[in-house]
Amino acid sequence: MKIIIIGATGTLGKKISAAMEKDHEVIKAGSKSGDVLVDITSAPSIEKMYKQVGAFDALISAAGGGYFGPFDTMTEKEFRIGIESKLMGQVNLVLIGKNFINPKGSFTLTSGVLADDPVRGSSNLAAVNGALNAFVHAASLELQNNVRINVVSPGVVEDSPDHFPFFPGHVPVTMDRVVNAYLKSLLGIVNGQVIKVY
Repeated sequence: MKIIIIGATGTLGKKISAAMEKDHEVIKAGSKSGDVLVDITSAPSIEKMYKQVGAFDALISAAGGGYFGPFDTMTEKEFRIGIESKLMGQVNLVLIGKNFINPKGSFTLTSGVLADDPVRGSSNLAAVNGALNAFVHAASLELQNNVRINVVSPGVVEDSPDHFPFFPGHVPVTMDRVVNAYLKSLLGIVNGQVIKVY
């Protein structure tokens, strides 16, 4: 399979790429490095990437930022960080990518545990993750040509110890479990699912 991995040099992306490139053609995409460059906050940049890559079989997105900080001081500008990056960035990967993906292909997006189990300072990311989960449920009903779409929702991962203090009481999940969730979406038959790894 020809697989595009967005955020391929990030904490998750590196492990996902390593697992996929053994058996598949992996196109690594990132904002600063990779086989192709893409800014997911820009629809023209996303379209340019797809034209560069051409037809493909699957896309995995492990990219997108958001605002993490106190609710009391949050402004619309800060809230929009997650809307424009993690939410609309990944939504646009699908809206534009559906015109380039091969029949029976698949999209796999990334949300996160904060949709179900928020922590202090997480209202932006909690809202974005919840919206991504709902988007995938609905989009799966209308994607054409037997194209599937799922979203992986991981907890705080073992390879991000700097995040642990912000997730009191959360048990870090192993990278192997998270990577297996992406493999389930890519190689399995599930569609419209939130694949939770908590």
